[in-house]
Amino acid sequence: MWNLEPLDHLPKPALYHQLAVALSHLLHGERDFLANAANTAALLFHTLPDLNWVGLYRWIEPELVLGPFQGKPACVRIPLGRGVCGTAAAQRKTVVVPDVHAFPGHIACDPASRSEIVIPLLVGTQLIGVWDMDSPKPHRFDETDRLGLERLMQILLHASWPDPVPLPEPRPLTEAPPHPHTRPGP
Repeated sequence: MWNLEPLDHLPKPALYHQLAVALSHLLHGERDFLANAANTAALLFHTLPDLNWVGLYRWIEPELVLGPFQGKPACVRIPLGRGVCGTAAAQRKTVVVPDVHAFPGHIACDPASRSEIVIPLLVGTQLIGVWDMDSPKPHRFDETDRLGLERLMQILLHASWPDPVPLPEPRPLTEAPPHPHTRPGP
């Protein structure tokens, strides 16, 4: 059984630090990517405030395909370059959308969503999928969220891949991230 103390009273940098510790422990010893993604989605959905959807879209060429998630039923397939998820996958960089109604081509799986962040998941230069998080609150995600969530996704990838993704050295969440580490794909 997994038990996590409430963290909602912490400032964001401390919250993401505690989530990084918790996620590392939760995923320790498990290599199955889908199982780890399922536990990651549950941890984030039940820990972070103001979320209505959290989960994985896997890259299965030529499109993104729904994976483990928490929230209402979602769109199953997203073409590369379409919506926030498809855009993040095509650009291979995190996309933060303060107001989804202002994002051209936004795919509304849940009409309650008002803001979104999507983080591409890369092993070396190979796209594995994207991590999608939606909120019913406009402007929910900021730079601290981006840095914290990118770190959590590195923990997920590091735990899951047979040739683990090197983790960057811990740094304050107020600093810009280093250039991504690259390594050959699986």
